[in-house]
Amino acid sequence: MAAVYSGISLKLKSKTTSWEDKLKLAHFAWISHQCFLPNKEQVLLDWARQSLVAFYKKKLELKEDVVERLWIYIDNILHSRKLQNLLKNGKTINLQISLIKVINERIAEFSDWGSQRNICAVLRCCQGILSTPALAVIYTARQELMVALLNQLCRSACRQPEGAVVAQLFEVIHLALGHYLLIQQQQVNPRRAFGDVTGHLLQPYLVLRHLLSEGTWTQAGQGQLRQALSRDIRNQIEAMLRGGVFQPELLSSYKGELLDHQEGDTKMGALKSLLAPMDTVITRLVEAGYCEPSLHATVVANSVALLYKLFLDSYFKEGNQLLCFQVLPRLFGCLRISHLQEEQVTALSASDWTTELLVLEQLLNSVANNNIYNIAADRIRHGEVQFCFYRRLAELLINHSQAPVPAWFRCLKILISLNHLILEPDLDDLLASAWIDAEVTEFRTRKAQEALIHTLFQTYAKLRQVPLLFEEVLGVICRPAAEALRQPVLTLGPTTVLRECLLELSPSQILDTWSLVLEKFQSLVLPSLWSDADMALKSLSLSSLLHCIMFNMRSLDSSTPLPVIRRTQCTMERMLGELVKPLLTLLLDPPDPEPELWLQKVSDSALLLSYTWVQVDTMLNLNCSQYHSVSGAPTGVALEISSLPPLLPGVETQLWKEIEKLTAQFNSLGRYCLEQLYLQRMKRTLLLTSFKSQEALQTLRSDAAYIVDSGRESLDQMTVASWDGQVETVNALTYPVAHWHLMVSNLTILTSYLSPDDVRHLASVLLRMLPMSKAQEASADEEPYITLGKISKGVLHSPLFPEMQSLHSAFLLCLIERCSSILCSGVQGDPTLLSQQLPWLFEKDHMVVAHWEKRFAKVETENIECRGEVAQNLLSLVKSDFPIRLEGEQLESLLGPLEVLSTLHLDSVLPPYHVSYFLLLLLMAVAKVERTCSSLALKFWMTCYQLLGYLQRGRSARSVLKVVYVSDIFEITLTSLLKASSTLLIEMDDPSWLEFLQVIGTFLEQLLQMLIQIKLSLVLNFGKITAFLSRCKPHTEAASSRELENQNPLGRQLLLVSLSKVCQVLGAFVKERRQPQEASAALPELLQQTTLQMGTVLQLCSAPGPGGWHLPSALLPAVSTLLEADLSQHRSNEGAEITQETGGMVFFHTALYQDVYSQILLELPVLTGNVQSFQAALQFLTLFFSAPEIHPQKDSVFISLFHSMRKVLADPDMPVQVTPEIKPYLEALFAKMLEMGTTEDFRLVMRSVLQGLDIRNTWKAEPQAVLSAVTLLELLLTCPLSGEKARLLWRACPQIVTALALQNREACQEQPVRLTVVGPILDVLAALLRQGEEAISNPHHVSLAFSILLTVPLDHLKPPDYGNTFLKLHNVLFSILQCHPKVMLKAIPSFLNSFNRLVFSVMHEGRQKDKGSTEDLPVVLECARLVERMYSHIAARAEEVAVFSPFMVAQYMTEVQKGKSPTILPLQIPCQDSAHWPTLQKKDEGPVLWRSR
Repeated sequence: MAAVYSGISLKLKSKTTSWEDKLKLAHFAWISHQCFLPNKEQVLLDWARQSLVAFYKKKLELKEDVVERLWIYIDNILHSRKLQNLLKNGKTINLQISLIKVINERIAEFSDWGSQRNICAVLRCCQGILSTPALAVIYTARQELMVALLNQLCRSACRQPEGAVVAQLFEVIHLALGHYLLIQQQQVNPRRAFGDVTGHLLQPYLVLRHLLSEGTWTQAGQGQLRQALSRDIRNQIEAMLRGGVFQPELLSSYKGELLDHQEGDTKMGALKSLLAPMDTVITRLVEAGYCEPSLHATVVANSVALLYKLFLDSYFKEGNQLLCFQVLPRLFGCLRISHLQEEQVTALSASDWTTELLVLEQLLNSVANNNIYNIAADRIRHGEVQFCFYRRLAELLINHSQAPVPAWFRCLKILISLNHLILEPDLDDLLASAWIDAEVTEFRTRKAQEALIHTLFQTYAKLRQVPLLFEEVLGVICRPAAEALRQPVLTLGPTTVLRECLLELSPSQILDTWSLVLEKFQSLVLPSLWSDADMALKSLSLSSLLHCIMFNMRSLDSSTPLPVIRRTQCTMERMLGELVKPLLTLLLDPPDPEPELWLQKVSDSALLLSYTWVQVDTMLNLNCSQYHSVSGAPTGVALEISSLPPLLPGVETQLWKEIEKLTAQFNSLGRYCLEQLYLQRMKRTLLLTSFKSQEALQTLRSDAAYIVDSGRESLDQMTVASWDGQVETVNALTYPVAHWHLMVSNLTILTSYLSPDDVRHLASVLLRMLPMSKAQEASADEEPYITLGKISKGVLHSPLFPEMQSLHSAFLLCLIERCSSILCSGVQGDPTLLSQQLPWLFEKDHMVVAHWEKRFAKVETENIECRGEVAQNLLSLVKSDFPIRLEGEQLESLLGPLEVLSTLHLDSVLPPYHVSYFLLLLLMAVAKVERTCSSLALKFWMTCYQLLGYLQRGRSARSVLKVVYVSDIFEITLTSLLKASSTLLIEMDDPSWLEFLQVIGTFLEQLLQMLIQIKLSLVLNFGKITAFLSRCKPHTEAASSRELENQNPLGRQLLLVSLSKVCQVLGAFVKERRQPQEASAALPELLQQTTLQMGTVLQLCSAPGPGGWHLPSALLPAVSTLLEADLSQHRSNEGAEITQETGGMVFFHTALYQDVYSQILLELPVLTGNVQSFQAALQFLTLFFSAPEIHPQKDSVFISLFHSMRKVLADPDMPVQVTPEIKPYLEALFAKMLEMGTTEDFRLVMRSVLQGLDIRNTWKAEPQAVLSAVTLLELLLTCPLSGEKARLLWRACPQIVTALALQNREACQEQPVRLTVVGPILDVLAALLRQGEEAISNPHHVSLAFSILLTVPLDHLKPPDYGNTFLKLHNVLFSILQCHPKVMLKAIPSFLNSFNRLVFSVMHEGRQKDKGSTEDLPVVLECARLVERMYSHIAARAEEVAVFSPFMVAQYMTEVQKGKSPTILPLQIPCQDSAHWPTLQKKDEGPVLWRSR
């Protein structure tokens, strides 16, 4: 064969061989093991290289597809595993420079002209060379080739190509940059590295970095760039710039260029010719032409921040602060904003400002974070060179205000943080442009503005110059300006900032500021206020400022120095006499004609100051005994009530009447403040000892009425505005919200003094303002500020709402009226007859409740029975064509009030309200609904019956039975539902329908339970219920197949639910034998009738299936109920006639039970997908097993049931989360099985457990088999065992513990640890040790538990997993300590090792939480408490463990010293006699977690 293929080389070089044959031959030669050529790999690679080089040098003509296949051939060779293995084995393959140059030329062609011919294959070849170290040496050995490649690759990327080439291009760039960084690190000539980067790489890679940062290629799609690769390339570019431009060897050059020669290093050495590196970089940076003009400015701006960061990273250290600063002005000069003052260019666009200000922010942040600016050093040593630069910067920013840009505020904030003197000369302009005159609406901008104002106030507070700052603020406010165009001075953000500042100020600074505002007000505003609208607006701004200062200063108390108290009192008197009263007087003499704006703003200002003064005066009076309020009783008309507090001292009563008329014209701040004044008077009146006098009560009522009436009309507008809670922002739009907030916040005061009409008005407003739909509620929750809906919702959920009985009752009446009106709108035909049958439905307001109060009074005084009338009327309506029909829109309208009703505390309402709501809800539930609204109707009915059930759990539940019998309610409910179900367009297994059945069942069960509890005519009620159920013939009679199709399956399910609830309640009552004498015979007979009927319905609900009849899984609870009732009935009749005749118990539904049993055994694995169905199945199996009379004769029920359960537990598809929910049902079933099973049955269980625990199951990768065995064992240990069964269990205990240890070891060796197996093993082990306290006799078997404890890892677990595992380990250890103390003492080293693992683990976790997030700290806290408990139990055995005390202390202290702050320290001393233990009580070593309890 060698002879055949030995001429390949000649054929490849032959001109007569076609290129098609050459390529096939070359490919065959490469892959074939039968082709023998000397140095075959090199020969074939050289042939392909020479062909391509000849083609590109025009020495050879080739077709385009041949050229492409040659590139692909080289690519296949370079990426082949064969070549990699050859290189790994030491064989040398040489690449020629000619191939590298051709590759570089093709990439250059692509970068220059965008030619994509063969570019993918070329890039693949390049990637293959660079990814193989033995081949990449051709690039790394010739730096100029690598630089050229990087340059061309970057320029290619900057053309922003698309498609598959993108991913390949960036992979090559990533590899090439990696190699170049290695070359840089090995470069001994820093000048060459600097020249390469600045000359060839700086510009294109700055553009590339910008494009990558903008996410140009990282959007999801084919051929796009991965986020991780983009991030890596950006990091590589930064590393390349740092290693080329900012090398440590260039520091002296930078010093020589940037600093004076006296400070620079004059010994330049080998770098003396490199005189200006920074100028070189900046020149290359600002050059035009290396990118698109539209990108140039943005690239320069983003690069400035990067270059400064890299410069600081490379050269910043103590002593280089001036050098690092000198770079800043030069780089800042590259930005366009730096030339605005010099060249007076046109203002930049908003986007340009945003970009450049963000860069400036980064530059200033770098200065601040690195402490480059030292004020003292700059002033003393450097002639304030830095200060001057920052001043010019501040002037630039203030002269070119950019309030819409958040970065503008942040730049000013940083400048203030550097030195407040930088901005102090322009402080007034700063306050004007950044606060007073700024129009800020966007959220991010508001936050930036708040941060600036906060920094400003905090800075001047620390300097104790807040009055100076306020003087500038007042100066700006008082400037001539178009006040109407200004935003409110104190919105939420500035107010919050100012509040924080004022709370920290000393009283003297507060009083200075207060006095300053008063003086400015008096001197600049008050004299010119008359008829000047601008001055009126200024007065309101100053009033808001004064209000903020007075409301947020620290209160005086008895410990306040007397001079401060006297000065405060003087200021209060001065403010009242010289400012507040003149403003109020001014309102009585308005200019002619009255300008509306002037009048509104002056009244707003005067009343805001009045309210502020009264509030502060009251607060000072209450808190400081040495403060004496200004005296002065009101004069004029109301002299007779002068003993009561006035609205404002010394102001005539008649004046307030005029002001009330004036403020009634505007929904504004003035009206709100007048309401506050009346509210303050109410509060001060209530503080008097005479507040119960007739005069005081009259004043309280009139004040409360005024507050409610003041905003009555505004609340009818239903505004959607939101209010930030600040008094200063109350206006015509937000006044309704502020007024409603004022009333709701003071309901406990107001409702006591309001008339019934006013209370009903409040209740109707409250109901109207509540969000009635999910959409309204969601939109209200999204609103960050206060809205009418939010306020009303807060009242509804307040625990105080039921305590305000008058308002609560009025609200309940409003709800009744709302629901009744909607119901009445659905009346079909003439409502006259309906009003006679249901008069209470058409009553209005309080007459609804009065109706039932009269009925109850007749029952109690005249002993008149009224139950029959209401029930018969309702029944007759339900059985006939119900006259109320609800459409979809009406159902939606009713659901809103019902949702409101569900949040109220209906369980505590008075009997008349209870009856009203019960009958109203019942009437809504039985009303006819539109056929097409099935899902909506179900939701509506569900809500109604849930509320009816909630009412029946209330304290007034018995009051309903004074109106209707339980049997009547039962019949009304079922009759309406059976009729409605026939029109429902819904499937039987629809989840919403099944949920509705549960709700109906719960309601009926509560009704019957109440009947049992009060023992009210039991035989009569149950007899009527049974008779009614037996009359439901269409649902209980068998029929032909055609008739069955036409019957109502939903109605049959409803009937089944009702029958099951009767059986359940009545069966339990009969079983307990608590019935009265007259009912002792009747009730069991009724129960028997019900069970017989229920069995019939169940048979009808079944469908033919394999092996018998099939019952829907949703009806399994009904079968369990029937079987339980059957069991209770038969067991209560032991010794009766039926038992004597038959000699045993007779079950009428044995065939049904057996069919259901067979069905469950078949479907049990499927039922695990539905928790409720699975629970019902287990409950039925438990009852079925307890009745041997109904067991099938042919098979052992125990064996069949046990194998089915084992199959379920071993099913890998069984949801793990079901287990905790079904565990009680499984325990009950196994307890019954083991109780009634034989010893042989128990042996079968034990064999199954031991087989499941066999280690071979783990080796065969069958973890579910192991888990099922562990679960079986856990269930086994919960069952009470005695006799031979208990002996069998404990005899197998050693084998069980050994198997558990082996399984645990295997599970812990896996990565990650299989906690799903480890957790149950630890639970079973703890239970085994606890129950085997006396049964386990061999100490070795207990000692095996230590090997399990020491195997379980506690490291690298998620917090929930850590907490669960720790708890389980602790339980096992605690079981040994409590139940096996002798074994613990004999194996004390193992015990201490296990215990110390827990201690050290929780210490380690605590340290981790101290350093990071505290969200998971409660988990560690709980573990620490468990350790503390263990320590306390060890301390109880002090004498027994005394010998090991030093060992425990030494281990503990060793662990403590590993961390600076241990998280836990034991509180108990395990050995009270040992001198070593007090060292554990040191508290200076770290926080004690359990101290937080």
